[in-house]
Amino acid sequence: MLHHSHPYCPDQALMFKQHMELSMSVHRTIENNEEASIRPSKTFQSFVAAIGGHHELIFIEKDVRNYITREVRSVLEQEDAKEFGKYLLIMKENNHNFFFELELEDDQSIKLAFWADAKSRAACEYFGDVISFDTTYNTNRYNMVCGSFIGVNHHSQ
Repeated sequence: MLHHSHPYCPDQALMFKQHMELSMSVHRTIENNEEASIRPSKTFQSFVAAIGGHHELIFIEKDVRNYITREVRSVLEQEDAKEFGKYLLIMKENNHNFFFELELEDDQSIKLAFWADAKSRAACEYFGDVISFDTTYNTNRYNMVCGSFIGVNHHSQ
C-alpha cells in the first residue's frame, strides 16, 4: 500500500512470528527456571533485564509460556508416567494381592492404567454383584479419560 495510516518501522519487523525464535541458551534458562518453580513472567522479566529492555528481545512472554507448555511440561508428563509405574511396582512388592496393568505410549505417556488393591479385590470376589465403569470425567492436566469402577452389592437399597 502506498498510503499508510501509521508510520512504517522496518526495525519492528523482527516481532513478526516468522522472525521470533528462542536460542538454545534461552531454552536452557527456561528449563532451569521451570525446574526451580520460577514463574514464566519472572523468567521473561529476567531476559528483559539482562538485555536492557523489551525492544531488544526478539520474542515475547507468550513464546516463553508456549515453550514451557510444549516442551518442558511434556518431559515432566513422561517422568510422571515413569514414577507412577515405579509406585505401582512398590505397591505390588508390599502386597502380593495388589494388581495393576500399565501400558505406555511410544512417547512414554500413559496409555492405560488400572489397579486394584487386595481389599477391593476381596470385596468384588465376595459381593461381585454389579460393577459399573464410568468414563464421564476427564482429568484437567493431561486431558486423559479417567474411568472409575463402582461396585454395587446386595447391601444396597
